[in-house]
Amino acid sequence: MKKFFLILIILIFLSVSFILDEIYLPKSFKLEKEKLFLVKPGQNLFQISENLEKEGLIKNKFFFDLYIFIKGAQRKLQAGEYFLSPSESIARIAGKIISGDIAKVVVTIPEGFTVKQIEEKLNLKLPGENLEGFLFPDTYYLPVDVTPEKVVEIMTTNFDKKMAPFKEEIEGQGKTIFEIVIMASLLEKEVKTFEDKELVSGILWKRLENGMPLQVDATITYIKKTTNLEGPRSFSEKGEAYGSRISIEETKINSLFNTYKYLGLPPGPICNPGIDSIKAAIYPKNSDYWYYLSTPEGKTIFSKTLEEHNIVKEKYLR
Repeated sequence: MKKFFLILIILIFLSVSFILDEIYLPKSFKLEKEKLFLVKPGQNLFQISENLEKEGLIKNKFFFDLYIFIKGAQRKLQAGEYFLSPSESIARIAGKIISGDIAKVVVTIPEGFTVKQIEEKLNLKLPGENLEGFLFPDTYYLPVDVTPEKVVEIMTTNFDKKMAPFKEEIEGQGKTIFEIVIMASLLEKEVKTFEDKELVSGILWKRLENGMPLQVDATITYIKKTTNLEGPRSFSEKGEAYGSRISIEETKINSLFNTYKYLGLPPGPICNPGIDSIKAAIYPKNSDYWYYLSTPEGKTIFSKTLEEHNIVKEKYLR
C-alpha cells in the first residue's frame, strides 16, 4: 500500500507539474511577433480558446479552459482586439483578455500641431466644431480601432484636466479660457523657449491693453496655410513660423486672423498649444519691451523702441 500511495503521489505531482508547465510556460520560447487577436462580443470561453489554438497562440485549448475555470473568470472575458504572441503563456494571454488589456497604438501629438495635422497623423477625420486649441498635445495610447469621436473625447478630456488648476487664476484676471488658449497658440508658433514665451506674452497683452495691433507673423502664416496662399516662409521641424518673412502685401490679407489688419485677438486659436505656452499666456512677464523678432534659427531678440526693432529686422531678415 505504501508503494501504491508513493506512486500515486508521484503521478499526481507529475500531472500537476505538467499542467502548470502548460499554463505558465509559453508555446514558443523564441521572441515571436505579436499579432492581433479578436474576441467578438458574445463569444464564450470555448470559442475563444478554440480560436487561440487555431491562431497558433496556445498549444492546447483544454489548458486555457482549465485555467479560466480555476480562476472562475468564465464571465469576465472581454471583447476587443488584443496584441498576443506565442511567446506569452496561457496565464498571461488569459490575463489580458480578462482585464480588457486591448491592443493600443502609441501616438505622440507634438505641441503646435493644428487639427488638420492631427487628422493627418491619425488618418482620421475628427468630428466637432471649434476643436482647434482644445486637443491637448501629448502622448496617447489609443485602441487600434479607435473612432474619431473617441479621439476627440480623450484629447479634450485631457485638455480639461490640464486646464483645471488654472481656472480660478484665469477668472481672477477677468479673462476666459478661450482667450488664454488663443494667446497660447500665438506664443506656441512665435517663440521657442518658456522664458521667451513669458516675455512675448507680456508684450502681446500690453499691446492689447493699449489698443495696438498684435502684428503676429504666425497668424499670417496660419492664413496662408489654411487658404493655400503661397509666400516666402521659413519653418522649423514643428512647422513654426520662426523668422518668417511676411511681405507688406501679405499684411493686408482680408482675414479676421490677420493681426496686422484687425485689432484684438484673432477669432480663434491657430494651433493646439502645449502647457508651457498656456502657462506663459496666464502668467505673462512684464518688461519694457514692445517689440520682438524671431530669427530663422529660433532665437528671439527683444526691442524697446520701433527704431531698435527696425535695425534688428534689417540685420536678420534682409
